[in-house]
Amino acid sequence: MKPLLYSLLLLMSPMLIANTALTEVYLTDKTKAFIAAKNARQQPDTTVEDIDHFIGFLADDFIDEHIKFNVTVTDKAALRQGMIAKMKDDVYFSNIRIDQLMVGRNVVFVKYTEHAKVKPSHMDKVIEYTSTNIMSLEFNDSGLIKHIRRHHG
Repeated sequence: MKPLLYSLLLLMSPMLIANTALTEVYLTDKTKAFIAAKNARQQPDTTVEDIDHFIGFLADDFIDEHIKFNVTVTDKAALRQGMIAKMKDDVYFSNIRIDQLMVGRNVVFVKYTEHAKVKPSHMDKVIEYTSTNIMSLEFNDSGLIKHIRRHHG
């Protein structure tokens, strides 16, 4: 009987550990780190390492939906390539401030305000904007983001 019980515990322990790792504190900290990485990847001194750090928060099978623009990204290599291409933009400043967090079992809703001044490489003018947005981050059992839904303000 004991060998059977030990075997069952050994088989189930990874599932129990994975599921209990997604505490409110863990998800809040992970979300704050993700937003900091999001902010770092669009600065005047952004590096490829900043972009790779941001992408490191994503599961291999992630989905990133920009609801307003009807755009979905599911390929890390394409996402990375697009972010590297944006490094050609002249970024004067970019700041993201978290306004509010709501934490669920494996999801965090983030209301944040982004204020930036950028001259995209494909445009002749500088754009300064302030926008408040809502984003949901759904985490897998390993604590990586598997689904992002961006709702622009």
